[in-house]
Amino acid sequence: MTAQRKPVDVVGIGADGWHGLPAAAQQRVRDAEVVFGSRRQLDLLPDPDAELVEWPSPMLPALPGLFERHEGRRICVLASGDPMFHGIGATLARVLGADRLRVLPHVSSVSLACARMGWPVHDVEVVNLVGRHTELLHPRIQPGRRLIVLSSDARTPARVAALLVSRDFGGSAMTVLGDLASASESRFDATAAQWPHPDVSPLNVIAVECRADPDALRLPRTPGLPDEAFQHDGQLTKRDVRALTLARLGPMPGELLWDVGAGAGSIAIEWMRAEASCRAVAVEHRADRAARVTTNAMTLGVPGLQVVVGSAPEALDELEPPDAVFVGGGATRPGVLDKCWSALRPGGRLVVNAVTLESEVLVADWYARCGGELVRISAEHAAPVGGFTGWRPAMRIAQWAVTK
Repeated sequence: MTAQRKPVDVVGIGADGWHGLPAAAQQRVRDAEVVFGSRRQLDLLPDPDAELVEWPSPMLPALPGLFERHEGRRICVLASGDPMFHGIGATLARVLGADRLRVLPHVSSVSLACARMGWPVHDVEVVNLVGRHTELLHPRIQPGRRLIVLSSDARTPARVAALLVSRDFGGSAMTVLGDLASASESRFDATAAQWPHPDVSPLNVIAVECRADPDALRLPRTPGLPDEAFQHDGQLTKRDVRALTLARLGPMPGELLWDVGAGAGSIAIEWMRAEASCRAVAVEHRADRAARVTTNAMTLGVPGLQVVVGSAPEALDELEPPDAVFVGGGATRPGVLDKCWSALRPGGRLVVNAVTLESEVLVADWYARCGGELVRISAEHAAPVGGFTGWRPAMRIAQWAVTK
């Protein structure tokens, strides 16, 4: 922290308002010359002497200029609950630098919700839906799982209930806790299938205990979802091969994948489902298939998947360098493997699945030059043969995997 730049106080405040703040936090607010916050938060202050500044919309691009305009003044930022838990504190640490912040956290809404439910905080999974797609819930919906969902608004609980029903988890128990720790705290309980409360407090948290209906399709987060989980026209990396492919791609937190020749997008989707911070770009030259990739991504809970309609290698030119690349189609197109290999970050993984003789010859040549693993994969599935059962082989695949 430089001597010329004053520290920024970040004070967590709950629905219980000013009187719920400890004395030290109240003093930080009183000492401020300017206080930033949402309109709801600023209205909780009792006759402040400071200048009150409501966050602009959109907020993130305006932050650097906003703090520059008030440079040299004592600044206090109001945040909901714990500023460093899905809050403005984490954003300010990136924009201003963590060393400039003095954070005074309040009790988080998650801790309050778990206290009301009698759930250990360490046993729940938290899903932030504030300004985000409800479909992010999909990978977290698992039998017996307890979820704490941070709502975006008063309509979020109804959307969550509808999504649970669509997944055949209508028997899941839902509790909506509104205005936690305030005088107007509220609670509504029902199953997702019988959710009767279209209007609740906009400041709410949802507790969900996931219960699968008997006919619910199980969609684990481990690689190898059932083929029927994807919409496709036959251009799909099948389940057994997909699991082996993801094992060699090895998704790690925060990494970026290029799925080149995406087809139904199954590899990119399962890459992102493996870890919440994983990112992926699906490149598909056919517009109808690209649209199907987007649909599959929403249905399976990774709405952040970037879909690029175009042919490789040209469609790869403006993309961020990847940590891993999967080529499922178009490997024989001139320049595709060269572009993927040159763009791949050091330590990154390249996996190519070759189905045709031409692509198999190509990967054999790259294997001779670059090393790695070259594996031939074959699978046979039991199927009716007249009145009996026999083995039907799938097409063999030559899979080349290499680390740069």
